[in-house]
Amino acid sequence: MKKKIQNAAILFVAVLFSSTTFAQDAKPKASPEQNVSGNIKDAKVTIHYHRPSVKGRTIWGELVPYDSVWRAGANNATTFETDKALAVEGKSLPAGKYSFFLIPAKNGKWTAIFNKVAEQWGAYKYDQSKDQLRVMVQPKPLSSNQERLVYRINNKGFSLDWEKLSIPVSIK
Repeated sequence: MKKKIQNAAILFVAVLFSSTTFAQDAKPKASPEQNVSGNIKDAKVTIHYHRPSVKGRTIWGELVPYDSVWRAGANNATTFETDKALAVEGKSLPAGKYSFFLIPAKNGKWTAIFNKVAEQWGAYKYDQSKDQLRVMVQPKPLSSNQERLVYRINNKGFSLDWEKLSIPVSIK
């Protein structure tokens, strides 16, 4: 009898623990992971990123400071992968996998960076000497607020859209 009670208690604790763990796992993430893939010209491109939300915050110039390297998403640095060489804003980018960063500017063009160290957390260990390519891009206003950061790929390149801005990157 004592053994049955002990086994029942162990089973109860196991079920309680697993349901608590499941409930925690079911909670939506603040910045969920996302992959977007598509073809630009004859190259297959994949962008892997985390999608933060605006949540009533001022993004540009506050949450994301001007004139500082930003991971272009949340958590890990965003990655950009292409299976063929591309012309990004008229400059050559070899096939490969890169981390993608932006340097936002209060006025005028922003700097888009493709760094050879693809896997890195945020921009904390970003090393400019490892940049494969830097180009200047012109942000554009969005017609409506984009609550959650999103990357879009089209036949002319890709864009990062968030809050009230779209940051297009031209690829040929």
